[in-house]
Amino acid sequence: MANLKGQDIGVLLKLLSLQKQAQVVGDSHARQAWSDDRCDWEPELEGESGDTFDLNMGNAELSRYIESRYTVRALAQETGISKSQINIALNRCIAVGLAKKDRKTGLPKANAKALFEFIIYGLKYVFPAKTGELTRGIATSFAAPVLNQKLMSAGELSLVWPDAKGSTKGLSVEPLFTSVAYAVKRDPEMYALLALIDAIRIGQPREVGLATGLLKQHLEL
Repeated sequence: MANLKGQDIGVLLKLLSLQKQAQVVGDSHARQAWSDDRCDWEPELEGESGDTFDLNMGNAELSRYIESRYTVRALAQETGISKSQINIALNRCIAVGLAKKDRKTGLPKANAKALFEFIIYGLKYVFPAKTGELTRGIATSFAAPVLNQKLMSAGELSLVWPDAKGSTKGLSVEPLFTSVAYAVKRDPEMYALLALIDAIRIGQPREVGLATGLLKQHLEL
């Protein structure tokens, strides 16, 4: 695990988000329940529509759309990580067992159980998080939508990923990879997962415990 980079975790989370989208194909109730925690920045910029699906798509069309999201080009476009680094990240993750190629489709798939164990037991040591100065940004950890109604206390300073378009003022947290703010604006599931991971990286035991339980739910373990 020593050679892993923060962006590798970002790629794995994107794969998990895509896998979750694939599971809701043909299930209108699941589609309607798809997470939409994209609420802590100014309205979308041009081209920032993100990796979402049209609820009116037919099953076959939606399946083709989701499959197209696994290309290196699409993964780069949705995460802000370069195509060359996407390739390197996938190879690293496959080498250590955090990802594998699907036998039938050849598409890369994240190993959710192994990733969960790494996040819980090793992530904060390999990728420690520290708070910085007061700034404007996108709420993360206990201040993000996935956690804020469960943990936020009066008078407690929010934690944010610095971003000029963010809506929250709080203490800065160095993101897991440089393009986190870009990636979360394009995928609400990525926002929830990365915020939960920050709570695990930097939180107190109560925060870590709650974030761990929610992360397990999101990963459907």
